[in-house]
Amino acid sequence: MYRVHTTLYAPPTRTYSFKPGIWLEGRRRWTIKLSQQRRCQSRVANDGRPFRMAVLGSGPAGFYSAYKVMQGIDNAIVDMYEHLPVPFGLVRYGVAPDHPEVKNCQDKFAEVASSPNFNFIGNVKVGRDVSVQSLANRYDAILFAYGATKDRKLGIPGEDTLQGIYSARDYVGWYNSLPEFANLNPRLDQSDTAVIIGQGNVALDVARTLLKGVDGLRHTDISQQALASLSKSRVRRVHVVGRRGPMQLACTIKEVRELMNLPSVTFEPIDRELLPPDISSLPRTAKRLTKLLLEGAQTLKADTRKSWSFDFLLNPVQFMKSQDPKSSQLNAVTFSKMDYTEAELRFDPTAKVQRASREASVSMPTSLAFRSIGYQSELLPGMSDLGIEFDRNRAIISNDYYGRLTAPSQNEEIVRTIPGMYCAGWVKRGPAGVIANTMEDSFATAEAIVADWNNKAPFLGGGDGWDSIKEDVAAKGIRAVSWEDWLKIDSAEKARGKALGKEREKFADPRDMLKVLD
Repeated sequence: MYRVHTTLYAPPTRTYSFKPGIWLEGRRRWTIKLSQQRRCQSRVANDGRPFRMAVLGSGPAGFYSAYKVMQGIDNAIVDMYEHLPVPFGLVRYGVAPDHPEVKNCQDKFAEVASSPNFNFIGNVKVGRDVSVQSLANRYDAILFAYGATKDRKLGIPGEDTLQGIYSARDYVGWYNSLPEFANLNPRLDQSDTAVIIGQGNVALDVARTLLKGVDGLRHTDISQQALASLSKSRVRRVHVVGRRGPMQLACTIKEVRELMNLPSVTFEPIDRELLPPDISSLPRTAKRLTKLLLEGAQTLKADTRKSWSFDFLLNPVQFMKSQDPKSSQLNAVTFSKMDYTEAELRFDPTAKVQRASREASVSMPTSLAFRSIGYQSELLPGMSDLGIEFDRNRAIISNDYYGRLTAPSQNEEIVRTIPGMYCAGWVKRGPAGVIANTMEDSFATAEAIVADWNNKAPFLGGGDGWDSIKEDVAAKGIRAVSWEDWLKIDSAEKARGKALGKEREKFADPRDMLKVLD
C-alpha cells in the first residue's frame, strides 16, 4: 500500500464551457493543436525525466484529461491504455448511431493523439496483461478514466431467469458493434410491445431505435446485424416507465423532441394533473420540457400504428413468466403504483415518492423488456492492493471531488490523498451527464494534476512508462495496437461502410480488427 499525503486542497479556480469544435476556458479560447499550446514553467523529476502519466481508458475523460495535462506540464508524456484495439470508448460504443454530431469530438481526440508525446496502447488490458502495480512502478501518475463497466440491476424476481429481458447497456453495445455484446441478438420479433424501465437518455435511445424504422438508420454506422433484426421487429408500442413523475424526468429536451418528431409515431398524452397548472413561472429548461410534453407528437394517432408513452409513478416489482410451464419467456411486467411523499412538492425536480397507500399494481403484458436504470463502475484487478478505496454507495472510486484518489481519514476536515493517483469521468463522479459534463470534469482533474506537479506534491516513483513494459507484453503474445495501427483499422471500417452505402461498418470481433494489421 502506498503512503498517503495529508493536506487540505483548494478547489480549482477555473470554469469551463463547451462549444462544438473548440474548448473554452473562461473567456479564453484554446484550440487543441498541441504544437501551438501554451507553454508554462513546470518542474521535471529529480533525474531530469519529464512527467509521465498512464491513462487507463480511451474515452472522453481520458482524452480531455490528457490534453489538459499535456498543455499544462511542459514535455509531459501520456501513455493511454485501452483493452480494445480501438479508441474512443463510449463515444464509439455508447452514442446512438443517428447522433453522428456527438461523435465530432473524435476529431479533436485525434489531434491530441497526433502529439509525439502521446502513445495509444490498444489491445492491452490493465489488470490482466499488465498489472496496476507494474504501472505504479513506472509512472509519475496514473489516471483512472475507464468509465462504468457494468449496469445497475433492479433486483426483482425473474430478472435473471426469464428470456426477453435485456440491459439497455447491452442493447446499445450490440447495435454499436461492441465486441462484448456482438452475439446478444435480442428477439425483437417476439412482441408488439416493449417496456423500457428507466426514463434517462439511454432509455430514449432504445425507444427511438425501436420506433424509428430501418430507413432512418440504414446510412448510419449501426451494425448490419442490428439492421437485420430491426427490419424484422414487431414492436409497435413502447412504454418508457419511471418511478417518479414528469417534473423529475432525467432525460434531455433534445431526446424527447426527437421522439416526438418521429414520422408515423404518435405520443400518448400525459395525465394533465401530473403537470403544473401554470407553467409560465417554471425555470426555463423545465418550462420548455413541460411545454413539449403538453404539445405531444406531430403525428396524429389516426395516422399511425406506432406509439410511445411516458408511464409515471410506477415501480417494477416482478417479471412474470408465461403460463406455459415449459417456457421461460417473459409474459408481463408487474409494477406497484407510487405516490409523492409530499403532494405539495410533486412539481419539484427533487420530489420523493413512496408506494401508494392502496396496494395497487399495474401489469404490462409484453415479451420484450429493457432495464435502463444506470451504469456502475468497479475497481480493476489489483487496485485495492494499492490502497485504492471504492465508494460502493455511489459506485465510484473514492476521491476528493477534484480527481485525487483518497484514503480513509478519521478527521473529516482533512483530505488524505494517495500520491500520483487520479480519476476522471464516470468512475470519478458517477454515470451522469453528457460529454460536455465529462469535459468539464476531466479538465478539473487535469488541473489538479498540473497544480500538484508544479507545487511539488508527492507523486509515484516515475520511470520509463510503456517503454519499459512493452517487451514483457509482447512476450505474452499480445499484439499492442498503436495509433498508427488504429488508423489502418479506421480506414478498413470506412471502406466496409462505403461498400454498404454508409459511413462505416465497425468490426465487432477484435480478431478481425487485428487481421487488418497483418
